[in-house]
This record gives sequence, structure tokens and C-alpha cells, in this order.
Amino acid sequence: MASLLWAIILIYFCFSFNNIQAMDIIKLPEPKDKKAVYFKELIDTRRSVRTFTQKPVSIHDLSYILWSSYGFKDDGGRVVPSAGALYPLDIYVITGNIEGQGKTGILPGVYHYLSNKHLLEFIKKGDIRKDIANAALSQMWMAKAPCMVIITCEYNRITVKYRDRGIRYAHMEAGNVSQNIFLATFNIGLGCGIVGAFDDNHVKTILGINKMHEPLLIMPVGYY
Repeated sequence: MASLLWAIILIYFCFSFNNIQAMDIIKLPEPKDKKAVYFKELIDTRRSVRTFTQKPVSIHDLSYILWSSYGFKDDGGRVVPSAGALYPLDIYVITGNIEGQGKTGILPGVYHYLSNKHLLEFIKKGDIRKDIANAALSQMWMAKAPCMVIITCEYNRITVKYRDRGIRYAHMEAGNVSQNIFLATFNIGLGCGIVGAFDDNHVKTILGINKMHEPLLIMPVGYY
């Protein structure tokens, strides 16, 4: 009887652990281009978008955007340059309306992009788009985007080598990342905006992220 009880307990914990793992980690699909890319046309198309439709963003599109922001290339290098190859940035995603993961889509919440494995790590549940918009000086247009990509920096990962100069290098890197996000979104028929005006500490608290990860830019993404 005792052996049977322990077996039931073991099965329960194994089942619960597997469910937790399934919820906490989302495997993103392989990023693929939908069409041939004409660079000048893409540059001509790029602009800041502040009005979005309610059409959800697919997990395939989100995968493409995230890989373009900070992913790894086939040769093992990264899609953007970084001083000393230190890569002090982290990418987070706020999801509100993302389809394609299971029957109901990716649940609204905050996710951390694990670029080395091309995964999303669950951080916090709940639709916080309006809270972030309020923290960004009440720019409520942001809250209508299906998702937001947040670029953050852990400065000590680069200042340990370059001291104060590393801050400049990190900001240069964030510029490269944001431009990649712009070009990726427009290449797949979406649009995005870019926001740098917000209360840093308020944004970190709402996101529930590592306190060392300083938010630099918020980029709402969606159809327009």
C-alpha cells in the first residue's frame, strides 16, 4: 500500500513538473523569410507606426522578429555586432494577442528571449500593455499593439571591460537591435513604433524582470 502511495505521489510530481516546464519555456519555430528581400525597398518602407489593428501576430512572425533582433546565425555569430563580443543586452516580450502556440495562442504575459536556444522563457502572466503605456508617459497608443519588444541592458557585462565607455557601446548596440526589429517587422508585413520616454524603475517593476536589466527601448509591434 505504501509503495502504491509513493508511486502515485511520484507520478503526480512528474506530471506537474512537465506541465510547469511546458508553461515556462516556449520553443519558437525556425525563422524564415516569406519573400525575396529588396533592401532599398525595405528601407523605403520603414517608418514609425503608432496605430495598430486588432489582428493578432503569429508565433512565426514573433520568432522572426526576435531572431532578427538578437539571435544567432548559422555560423554561430550573432545578428548584430557587440563591443568585445560581450552582448550586454537582453530582449523581453510583452504579449497580448499572439496566435499559434497551442489552441489558444501564447498567453498574455512577459517573456524573456533566450537567444542562444531561440526560446521564450515565461516571466510573468497577465496583459500588462496598458500598465506599460501608462509608465511611458501615458502613451496609450502603445497598448493597442498585439505585443511589445523591450530592449534592456545589464551594463556591468560591458563596463567590466570598457568602464564608462561601455555605456556608449551598449547604446550603439541597442540602436543596431532596434533597426533590425524595424526592418524585420516591415519585411513580414507588420509595423512597429519605438519609445524611449518612460519611467525606468516603473517599467522594471511592472515587467518583473532582473533589477540589473535597465530598459532602453520599447517597441510596440503589430499590423497597421
